[in-house]
Amino acid sequence: MRWVLPILVSLLLLLQYPMWLGKGGWLKVWDLDRQVDEQKYINKKTQARNAVLDADVYDLKQGTGAVEERARSELGMVKRDEIFFQIVGKHSLLPASTVPDVNAVSDGVLLK
Repeated sequence: MRWVLPILVSLLLLLQYPMWLGKGGWLKVWDLDRQVDEQKYINKKTQARNAVLDADVYDLKQGTGAVEERARSELGMVKRDEIFFQIVGKHSLLPASTVPDVNAVSDGVLLK
């Protein structure tokens, strides 16, 4: 009778081992659940980025406004017969002799 209790306890532990630490055990399920949550987060970020890119593609296909905006901001282009004024601050990297006199202009604006 003394040996029955240790045998039953050891049998119970042997039956519990696959459930907790085995190939399809709870620890593996918890790890896979964490990986799924991480992938959902990555997918959400990717979907947001794709939505922004899709909107850019739509704007670029529909008209010239987006193309013109990109040409101005990214390439520094101006339209024909336009004058571009750029105001340079006091802490410029250029020497004082090369900075143009811009006291007459209040804002850096594109003038037609």
